[in-house]
Amino acid sequence: MTTPVTIVGAGLGGLTLSRVLHVHGIPSTVYEADSSPSTRTQGGLLDIRDYNGQPALQTAGLTEEFRKIILAGRQAMRLLDREGNVLLDVPDDGTGGEPEVQRGELRQMLLDSLPAGTVRWGHKVSGVRALGDGRHEVAFANGTAATTSLLVGADGAWSRVRPLLSGATPEYTGVSFIETHLFEGDNRHPTSAKTVGGGTMMALEPGKGILAHRERGGNLHTWVILARPQDWFTGIDFTDPAAATAQIAREFDGWAPELTALITDGETAPVLRNIHTLPVEHQWDRTPGVTLLGDAAHLAAPNGEGANLALYDGAELGKAIAAHPDDIETALTEYERAMFVRSVASNAGAPDLHVMLGDGTPHNLINALAGN
Repeated sequence: MTTPVTIVGAGLGGLTLSRVLHVHGIPSTVYEADSSPSTRTQGGLLDIRDYNGQPALQTAGLTEEFRKIILAGRQAMRLLDREGNVLLDVPDDGTGGEPEVQRGELRQMLLDSLPAGTVRWGHKVSGVRALGDGRHEVAFANGTAATTSLLVGADGAWSRVRPLLSGATPEYTGVSFIETHLFEGDNRHPTSAKTVGGGTMMALEPGKGILAHRERGGNLHTWVILARPQDWFTGIDFTDPAAATAQIAREFDGWAPELTALITDGETAPVLRNIHTLPVEHQWDRTPGVTLLGDAAHLAAPNGEGANLALYDGAELGKAIAAHPDDIETALTEYERAMFVRSVASNAGAPDLHVMLGDGTPHNLINALAGN
């Protein structure tokens, strides 16, 4: 196959696909809306699992590079109540199958594995149209366009490629996250750092919670979780970080100060993340010359699987194309059939946000984590 594969989106899935294609000598071009790799922060810790994310990186020939960015000890997890009492404390004994890395470092590792010029930065998609015979044109906001015989939408929740295949649109789950950071926790926020522990900390009550990760350098990454209608958040002025932080913190009046400090001591402006999902069994009919991967294909609420599935999708699609370089429709058919099955299975087996925040929390989550 000599015609380059056109990939929209330089997230983990799109870059993994490009890397696997490169390993097999198949050219690709990745178009990304961001102007550079550092335009946006790249999220927090990811547990890369031994049954999907790690095999994907092995397929990409990046296992050794991956091992270099693992953060030792971060698989530790603790669950607290609102008074700060520890209800569950699971240490990282080094035997777990889900080592933690920082998303930004993982993405940079993938970028570094690609030939120079593979990613075209500053190419925001303004429209996509079918030209017939499996060919498509992708138009960009900068006035340029690309024509391709194989288009892959790796462009996330609000994919511009998805409408070629499906009329499905993401729906709000009723839960939102608000994100902030505390830097150099051990030195500057020692009480909060001790509360978080070595890896992940969760403090949950019905309808709300505080989640925090210990990242590289002892930085603490906080996610406030609130089950509220979307219009509830429109009453918060996020252009005034201090006022927004104070309003969010009031939802946790009466909680232990070492927990609320993870909100009030935030050193970055709070960022709202409304959580949307696609239908669990989202599928489409085979459409010549185009497919989807990652959140563009199977957007789900945060459950630890999203990044891993994106990596695996990218690797499996790359393998399928390499196995059928002269019969792309066979490659896409094989890839999609398997992807539809695994995305449904992944959603069915993961903890649900509404279980985490339901009337029985936190004990229902403890039971779920214990396999009950």
